[in-house]
Amino acid sequence: MQPTHPFNVFRFCPKCSSPKFRVSGERLLSCPDCGFQYFINSVAAVAALVTDEKGNLLLTTRGVEPHYGKLDLPGGFVDPGETAEEAVVRELDEELGLKVKSVNYVGSSTNEYVYAGLSVFTLDLAFRVIPESVEGLTAMDDILDFRFYNFNEIDFNQIPAPSIREFVNQFFKK
Repeated sequence: MQPTHPFNVFRFCPKCSSPKFRVSGERLLSCPDCGFQYFINSVAAVAALVTDEKGNLLLTTRGVEPHYGKLDLPGGFVDPGETAEEAVVRELDEELGLKVKSVNYVGSSTNEYVYAGLSVFTLDLAFRVIPESVEGLTAMDDILDFRFYNFNEIDFNQIPAPSIREFVNQFFKK
């Protein structure tokens, strides 16, 4: 399914239900009836770079669409009122039962996350995570499986998100 830009989805004003809700700028929809404006902004998401004692990187196998069965870094969307660091800690606990010792920001990248046919533009934030332990982890929530990889074991064609491919590549270049 081809992604659909939000401009092609929103037909009515979310505030007053007017059918006159229209594109009025590069990333803006406006309603002439009530004056409501909707900006298409990026959504924050986090990705965790976790290693085992040998320096292998933890990758997960997605258990949900989009990209069911493909490789990913553990992480997800930042909840309202949550910091990116809090989101990393929460996501690792939800997905793997992993407890975090420390979290350090590495960098960011943009991505287009297609959900239910709609493009959601994300700003993906990568964090280097030192876990309390990597023993006893369990695949939960929206992941099927996980394992630790060295660079030569990774099939980068199995990592569909450009931002995640970039983070994994940068990790191993250091």
